Amino acid sequence: MTSFTHFNEQGRAKMVDISDKETTARTAVAKTSVEVNRDIYEKVKEGTMKKGDVLAVAQVAGIMAAKKTSDWIPMCHPLSLTGVDITFDWETEKGYHLLIEVRVKTKGSTGVEMEALTAASAAALTVYDMCKAVDKGMVIGPTYLVEKTGGKTGDYVRTNSSSE
Repeated sequence: MTSFTHFNEQGRAKMVDISDKETTARTAVAKTSVEVNRDIYEKVKEGTMKKGDVLAVAQVAGIMAAKKTSDWIPMCHPLSLTGVDITFDWETEKGYHLLIEVRVKTKGSTGVEMEALTAASAAALTVYDMCKAVDKGMVIGPTYLVEKTGGKTGDYVRTNSSSE
């Protein structure tokens, strides 16, 4: 009926069969950001947010989300991840932006792009949740894939730096 990989002959959704794909080392890096006001910036930096250590909780939330991506994204395969690392940095030249970078690794038959993007999103949403009592006007994003390695399609490195 179609050449789409996630539809069967009847045009219904299916999970792609990856049983014949080669097992390789695969990595993905995703980034996002959360724009906050000065009050939130200072409270997060000083560790005085009433709900606790914002970055520690966001770190754990991101890791948990990476591990559970197949529960969130219907056609994702459950993967055995070999590593998830989340880093935070502040950019304060034009406002207050918490920069979030996620690196995910596995050895498997499919990539970890969705796991990295899901982890970045969950970390950002957790920051929002923990800080919303101070200001609900925070802005999340953009969220994007920076690079990926492994697999039959080869490596990918983002060349458009307008989001960075």
